[in-house]
Amino acid sequence: MNPVEIAEPLRSRWSPSVFDAEHVLTDAEITRLLEAAQWAPSSGNRQPWRYVVAPRGSAQHQAFVPHLSRGNSGWVPRASVLFLSAFEVGQDGVELSDLLIPAHDVGQASAHLTLQAQAMGLHAHQFGGFDHEGAAAALGIPDTARLLAGIAVGVRGNPAEVSERDAERELRERHRRPLDETAYERWGTPWPSLTPSGPTVA
Repeated sequence: MNPVEIAEPLRSRWSPSVFDAEHVLTDAEITRLLEAAQWAPSSGNRQPWRYVVAPRGSAQHQAFVPHLSRGNSGWVPRASVLFLSAFEVGQDGVELSDLLIPAHDVGQASAHLTLQAQAMGLHAHQFGGFDHEGAAAALGIPDTARLLAGIAVGVRGNPAEVSERDAERELRERHRRPLDETAYERWGTPWPSLTPSGPTVA
């Protein structure tokens, strides 16, 4: 399904499961991706997001990969770099009472990073399938922070080099549920301009 008329790089963004295992990102390119996350909206400019940067082959990459779920263990390690997102749950020894807003802000920062990757001719695939506690311990993440998700970034690879399961993901039709099931005037009542036959965004 083709996306509706939204702006680039949102229009062309998608999440491949086959990365080129030989492609390398420069430090400058990785920094550019992090700069995009740096300037995401943040409630009160608190900027709760933190990222462990794990280029393929690095010590932190090797520490993280064993904690991947079975379904992610084939394709994730092939990406050029992994960004592992986290946020602080306490500052100056004070535990936050509401973790929803920091988590929301990390999501925005990760979205900015993902779209910057697309603008740079790269692809990003966000994932959450890993042992969070084990990975946090392996990466030295303290109890005052919470590990959330990963973002694999690189360029597309050859499907012939990966498992049949991962290769098949590249051929799946992209779709989203209709907007009238997502946007409401009142909960459960679609926003009036939307109809059941309205457009969906890939």
